Amino acid sequence: MNRDTALVTGASAGIGRELARQFARHGHDLVLVARREDVLQQVAEDLESRYGVDVTTIEKDLDDESAPRELYDAVHERELDIGILVNNVGIGTYGPFADSDLDRERTQLRLNVTTLVTLTRLFLDDFQERGEGKVLNVGSVAGFQPGPFMAGYYASKAYVNSFTEALAEEFRGTTLSATVLCPGPVDTEFQARAGMEDSAVGSVYTEPVEKVAKAGYEGVMSGDAVVVPGLPMKLTTALVRILPKPVVRRVARRVNSDR
Repeated sequence: MNRDTALVTGASAGIGRELARQFARHGHDLVLVARREDVLQQVAEDLESRYGVDVTTIEKDLDDESAPRELYDAVHERELDIGILVNNVGIGTYGPFADSDLDRERTQLRLNVTTLVTLTRLFLDDFQERGEGKVLNVGSVAGFQPGPFMAGYYASKAYVNSFTEALAEEFRGTTLSATVLCPGPVDTEFQARAGMEDSAVGSVYTEPVEKVAKAGYEGVMSGDAVVVPGLPMKLTTALVRILPKPVVRRVARRVNSDR
């Protein structure tokens, strides 16, 4: 049984919580990170009682320039040996960019991109020293195309997708690996938090969060570079690659518009 400890950010709900469950089911000890300590503790107690693994919680709001380094230092202070880094934390903004809240757009960039890059770089030092390590970044099928009315979110996931694929190639032939999990609409609270309940996104198809997390776990453990859960999203991704860009943009605009 592989018991490499996995660190999961944004682990109190949604995909992060389900990814934590997948790792626990397969015998991995966990370090769970989120800003809601009470919820995080409930998740930890549930996983420990169900699966008999050790779960450490670290309360941390990663929307701060110094937060990734503080998290990394906290892991070392507790002498936790991380073998798998799961960068899941992130948010989405919705609406015309010209009307957007600039502070929230900056927060989106910090959480979706800057925090992910910083944590990856920091923990890669540890992985190289220990001789092995895995990175699982949560991207999105949104990252394969532009997204009118979610311009910043789609662009941030484009960075995550591209960044992770590049790392996967850099690591080819080594004991390190990088995997990007690229779900489409998922049955979580993400849309409500992004303020997009009235959009067409997810009105026709959503992937169960359990299946998305299972695909992510299997992908990172197999060393796959890209994981797109669900046949509908695999087909969507293939179409995006071959359709003319103007068509892709207009379809995305239609999907992201209010119903």
